[in-house]
Amino acid sequence: MNESKNPWKVIAEKSIYDNPWISVHEFDVINPGGGKGIYGKVHFKSIAVGALALDAEMNTFLVGQYRFPLNAYSWEIPEGGGAFGISAVESAKRELLEETGLVAEKWTEILTMHLSNSVSDEIAIIFLAQQLEARAAMPEETEELQIKKLPFEEAYQMVEKGLITDSISVAAIQKIKLMLADGRLTK
Repeated sequence: MNESKNPWKVIAEKSIYDNPWISVHEFDVINPGGGKGIYGKVHFKSIAVGALALDAEMNTFLVGQYRFPLNAYSWEIPEGGGAFGISAVESAKRELLEETGLVAEKWTEILTMHLSNSVSDEIAIIFLAQQLEARAAMPEETEELQIKKLPFEEAYQMVEKGLITDSISVAAIQKIKLMLADGRLTK
């Protein structure tokens, strides 16, 4: 199998929806098995970024907010969107400051992931933020945030118990747990 060859054939494409953040397209296709069908794709107009902040005492910071699409409250690492053409780390720095009031001296990229690759092209880049300094948080007008400082291990247990379900947060917390376990990150 040639991993770089696209087995899908597009017969036609139409725009279904468009706003400043996403667009939705429908494709008439021939699928890899040779059958005709349709495929919908959500295109994101920004990159997703996340910042797992970790202080010298191994505390991390979660942000709680009500998520409209889920119709539920969600605990997450600081995250948001960054414009293409602006470095992901600069966008992560902005999100960390806006949502928690924290500034980090040390930034390490820990993970790149596709968030829902069966229906969207959204990509996320996640960073570890260390050597923290507290400033004033500046949430966007659409955000009503609660900030929680807690031991990293407690955040990990929240993932294990299903209390954190946001994909960027779950992936970041599990990645840091692995980095601690295999010695890539020390306390």
